[in-house]
Amino acid sequence: MHLPQFTNDDPAAWQALMAEYPLGTWFSAHDGAFRADHVPFLFDPTRGAHGTLLAHVSRANPVWRHPGQSLVVFHGPQAYVSPNWYPSKHAHGKAVPTWNYAVVQVHGQARAVEGRDELLALVERLTATHERGQAAPWQVSDAPADYIDQLLRAIVGIEITVERIEGRWKMSQNRSEADRLGVAAGLRQIGSEQAQAVAALVQPRQAPAP
Repeated sequence: MHLPQFTNDDPAAWQALMAEYPLGTWFSAHDGAFRADHVPFLFDPTRGAHGTLLAHVSRANPVWRHPGQSLVVFHGPQAYVSPNWYPSKHAHGKAVPTWNYAVVQVHGQARAVEGRDELLALVERLTATHERGQAAPWQVSDAPADYIDQLLRAIVGIEITVERIEGRWKMSQNRSEADRLGVAAGLRQIGSEQAQAVAALVQPRQAPAP
């Protein structure tokens, strides 16, 4: 059961999570059966009333042949939470383990993009986005033109017009500030990148100094 206290209504937070964790789990249905595909998406907030998700898949993947209502889930940082980290547990023992996580769920209508020029523009945009952090970013034009044309014929673009976005941040909001500080400290001791990311989201915000 999803509790309202774990809802995140901040579009900036949604976009940041999708940009940092772009591999979405795309759920679709055909002939009464569900399927899940794992696809890296780019969210364009300027296209459509609620934005558009952009991606491409192999032409051999049948998912593009049955576009329609879709759900894409982006999984952000997640971590196990031990009750031993709660100061309140040591006071009265009333505590159990849980799991903290941040996800974005995107609902929308998918369509296939097959035009050569549209596909090339999409691939160039995705490449520029994901190569941005490289010292010498690779560009589509670095490869031979005939090779790129061959690969473009082997893929299909995907556009999902977003109808609704839901953010779910379960980050110990139901605990006291002391317990949240304990969770953040426990996660930092683990030391993994994911644990550190969850710790940063759990840490209670300090009021600005007067």
